[in-house]
Amino acid sequence: MSMFTHIVVGTNDPAASAAFYDATFAALGIAGNRAGDASYYGSYETGFLSVNRPRDGQPATFANGGTIGLAAASQSEVDAWHAAGLANGGSDEGAPGRRDMGENKLYGAYLRDPVGNKLAAFTTNVED
Repeated sequence: MSMFTHIVVGTNDPAASAAFYDATFAALGIAGNRAGDASYYGSYETGFLSVNRPRDGQPATFANGGTIGLAAASQSEVDAWHAAGLANGGSDEGAPGRRDMGENKLYGAYLRDPVGNKLAAFTTNVED
């Protein structure tokens, strides 16, 4: 059983967000879907991330201190994810590299999407 059913991040620019998330999720092998101007990645079975305008009609803002972590299969997927994000309106929050935690070998990178949401992609499949 998955820990999460879904994660939703807000956007004030659905087109820019769709371009960013389509590219970054494609780098992880995950296709995007649409419902109106909302974008969806993943499934009900595995959990999904949705990007859309806030339902309350107010402007979207990003979480201060919040990060959405995504799983990558390899270091090259992390690199591709980061490059795809930069090429599609994202900004660097931490270039790809080793980020070991104790004995846990990790390789990851951080981005902000076009509207400021912070994301990370990490793999435990680390080359020594």
